[in-house]
Amino acid sequence: MPRHVAIIMDGNGRWATQRGLPRAAGHRAGTENIRRVIERFADHGVQYLTLYAFSTENWNRPQREVRALIRLLRYFIRRELNNLHRNGIRLQMLGHIETLPEWLQQQVRDAIALTRENDRMVLNICFSYGGRDDIVMAIRGMIADGVAADDVTEELVGRYVMTAGMPDPDLVIRTAGEQRISNFLLWQSAYAELYFTDTYWPDFGREDTDIALAEYGRRKRKFGGLLEEDLEAFRDRGT
Repeated sequence: MPRHVAIIMDGNGRWATQRGLPRAAGHRAGTENIRRVIERFADHGVQYLTLYAFSTENWNRPQREVRALIRLLRYFIRRELNNLHRNGIRLQMLGHIETLPEWLQQQVRDAIALTRENDRMVLNICFSYGGRDDIVMAIRGMIADGVAADDVTEELVGRYVMTAGMPDPDLVIRTAGEQRISNFLLWQSAYAELYFTDTYWPDFGREDTDIALAEYGRRKRKFGGLLEEDLEAFRDRGT
């Protein structure tokens, strides 16, 4: 079972278009779907769940859609906060929260404070987040702290990226048929298993979660090395 699962929640707009609905309806349906996915992963014992809600590039979308997505963050917190807290879920936000309206920043801070001691699962919402930006911010942080070039290591960089203190994702899921990671957790996903499904995010439910986890369970992770059975071919059978 993976400790950390990350999801690119794609296909809300296409889900709505297929039904003759405005794109905003698709985003709302996608937001309402988050609860059942959180609950299913928590039931399986996943310790960290990271959801890609809004990228740094999403600011380039039409302002009407951007405003709708920001309102959905408020809607999610209002709708789900008490349920998350009751179920022991700790909420964290990754990205540039300072780009949000001040009233929503305060709402986010209050939600994080309320759930801070929960330990069943950590739920990361990536809002105004980009993988390249994450790396740039880490570099800036090291420079500001006076880190010498010779002291920079992968371990050190890991302490400066936004997921510092968390394990890297074991499994990255993308819905809606696209097969790319779209600037999501670039540093952290170096050895993650990737799973792509044609299912649109609003329809990605408990059974889809189980299928993704079962597929992960069939994967053999080598991290650049060899598995024990692969090493047999290199061993001297006489020793």
